Amino acid sequence: MKPPHLPTTESAVRAIREIAREYRLTMTVTDDIGADRVSRRTTAALGTAVDADGSLPHEAFIDLAGNPPVSVRLFPEDDAHITVDRVDFHDVPRDAVPAFLRSVYGGLAHTKGRFFPPGLWLVVPLPGDATYKELVTLGDPGPWLLRIARDA
Repeated sequence: MKPPHLPTTESAVRAIREIAREYRLTMTVTDDIGADRVSRRTTAALGTAVDADGSLPHEAFIDLAGNPPVSVRLFPEDDAHITVDRVDFHDVPRDAVPAFLRSVYGGLAHTKGRFFPPGLWLVVPLPGDATYKELVTLGDPGPWLLRIARDA
């Protein structure tokens, strides 16, 4: 199943608001609008607020207070950086963010560890064949990461 297309940062924020309501999460949003405010400036001239095509790039930072705590940074270039319980997932497509969050809060995300080579991985499966996996580099993983462990 293909995820719904989220053509704008605002449409992605609306989708995340729905998920926050569904899972009863407290959500805060900070918006940065304009090429002079966003962290990535790919097409704007120095000192301007609009991109070369006249559009205003929109970036949003979202905090979801829950178990686990999650933050999402939506970039104008259709991707996102998601942090789940201090584990970073870079370059997640904006269209995949709602499914990613549903997997985390719906109980599908899990950790897998191996004795050799040693390592603990946070695995976030999405509908279809997409799976995001990141190494947990924390010296002391939190209770949520330990609770969602599965055998390797």
